[in-house]
Amino acid sequence: MMSLTGSTFLYNPVIGVSRSYTQRRVRVSGPLVVASANSSSSNGKPGDRNATVLMESTLKEMRDAAPMSDADSKTTVGGGVEDVYGEDSATEEHSMTPWTVSVASGYSLLRDPHHNKGLAFSEKERDSHYLRGLLPPVVVSQDLQVKKLMNCIRNYQVPLQKYMAMMDYQEHNERLYYKLLIENVEELLPIVYTPTVGEACQKYGSILGRPQGLFISLKEKGKVLEVLKNWPEKKIQVIVVTDGERILGLGDLGCQGMGIPVGKLSLYTALGGIRPSACLPVTIDVGTNNEDLLNDEFYIGLRRRRATGQEYAELLHEFMCAVKQNYGEKVLIQFEDFANHNAFDLLAKYGATHLVFNDDIQGTASVVLAGVMAALKLVGGTLADQKFLFLGAGEAGTGIAELIELEISKQTEAPVEETRKSIFLVDTKGLIVKSRLESLQNFKKPWAHEYEPIRDFVDVVKAIKPTVLIGSSGVGRTFTKDVVETMASLNEKPVIFALSNPTSRSECTAKEAYTWSKGRAIYASGSPFDPVEYNGKIYAPGQANNAYIFPGFGLGLIISGAIRVHDDMLLAASEALAAEVTQENFDKGLIFPPFTNIRKISAHIAARVAAKAYELGLATRLPQPQDLVAYAESCMYSPNYRNYR
Repeated sequence: MMSLTGSTFLYNPVIGVSRSYTQRRVRVSGPLVVASANSSSSNGKPGDRNATVLMESTLKEMRDAAPMSDADSKTTVGGGVEDVYGEDSATEEHSMTPWTVSVASGYSLLRDPHHNKGLAFSEKERDSHYLRGLLPPVVVSQDLQVKKLMNCIRNYQVPLQKYMAMMDYQEHNERLYYKLLIENVEELLPIVYTPTVGEACQKYGSILGRPQGLFISLKEKGKVLEVLKNWPEKKIQVIVVTDGERILGLGDLGCQGMGIPVGKLSLYTALGGIRPSACLPVTIDVGTNNEDLLNDEFYIGLRRRRATGQEYAELLHEFMCAVKQNYGEKVLIQFEDFANHNAFDLLAKYGATHLVFNDDIQGTASVVLAGVMAALKLVGGTLADQKFLFLGAGEAGTGIAELIELEISKQTEAPVEETRKSIFLVDTKGLIVKSRLESLQNFKKPWAHEYEPIRDFVDVVKAIKPTVLIGSSGVGRTFTKDVVETMASLNEKPVIFALSNPTSRSECTAKEAYTWSKGRAIYASGSPFDPVEYNGKIYAPGQANNAYIFPGFGLGLIISGAIRVHDDMLLAASEALAAEVTQENFDKGLIFPPFTNIRKISAHIAARVAAKAYELGLATRLPQPQDLVAYAESCMYSPNYRNYR
């Protein structure tokens, strides 16, 4: 019996199982298996494979299995703190996965997405792992498989069909899926994530195949730790969790928001090199207020109104405590698409006790700050010289504004109370001003200026005279022709970021921005837009996609063994991304680098984030590697097939 990095196959000579009658106990972190083999020869023919596999422990007994040895429990990494939970080795290759499957045929191997290679199994592998006759005779390379699958993807006309095809590949051949995504990232990123993932979440109940991730509902209250232990992988490094209340700009999608954690973690692996087995998608199902879903016979979540108050807080707290207990201090918990009030509360409540990160608040802020810093190379002047106006004062808007004020404060050594005076926010009731202070939510209050109330947005633009206009409202076409033309009349090169997702919610399109500004706008969006031709010139719009930041940011936290997230790490990530924009990119009007170099970019971001963690005393993986960029690259997951003996 041998373990093919996760699956156990009978009668493989690699670990020396005799062809004569043997009985062997294999200790793994899953159920205890006793395999018996009876054979008089060693020719590996099917007739020789008579096996009896006895499961000697239940799942519950497995969890109470023999304790680790002293050597196991005191493992340290390079002089760091005790790695009790195996956190530091979660991205390393493992000889066995938690579950052991007994097989007398390679049939099961072909259905194991972690190890299936399809037609790329070599002749030797087909003999060793009983695959003869289960595959056509041809042996092909992984590169040819990628070419074939891309041809299939391109034959689909509907983006959701492409999304479903990609999910099918992921469920059947994990390494091929990630190789496909890495090598075609610019073409496939809009498919596996925004904007297509929004539609996928809306229809998740109808298209759900094999469930991915953990669904933790109010039914599991009091048993969350037990639910976490149901997940087969035990060495988790990154968890992306949502409660589905604010999915992109689409609102409350309840349990069907699972598409977001699944998509984010695919990018953690493809763009940041985090091993798939170290990633865990989670949806917290506390109900939904979406009447359409509650009345949908195919809805997969709890059919009840969304829980609030103490009931909600208790489930989330149990989850946070269970994660720390089960996976340790250094597991990164990324909050995703929570409603504003919960997003800010969770970040404030757990930021001091857990390694937490909110991509909607902090990730968006970091990538937008990087875009603004890069845009200044085209506009001229410093960050402190700019005047910022935001349409949208939710998680994204206030998060970006806060990071900008921190960067200006860092550059000028002025207090944030002073740097804040050049930043203005508009919400659904107009410009945020002091006279509205009593009715404002707490996270908006710092942005209330002594100013006359103004309701109409174009009038706000005329009054404030911003140099940088940022949209995070979630409402499409709010940067009207009047707004863009006003920005162009005030600035030689107006900076306009229309960040709302999906594409239908973008404040303006790339074509509108370039046309209405007569080709002078420096434009970026949240969702991708095709290049625009205006007056015989081609303009390439930038995409302020969080995928530039969070994969490298997470990698930096992991390689340093960071135990907390600090604002200075976000600033370091922004500076690293802005530094990756080359003169060639600027010549094309780009303020973000192309995604074709994203893994290299992620490694540089990771190095800067890790360096800041060491500087702040928040790193536990000691000693600090001398070359953090090279170290980050060496830690990245490779999707290339492994050779099985």
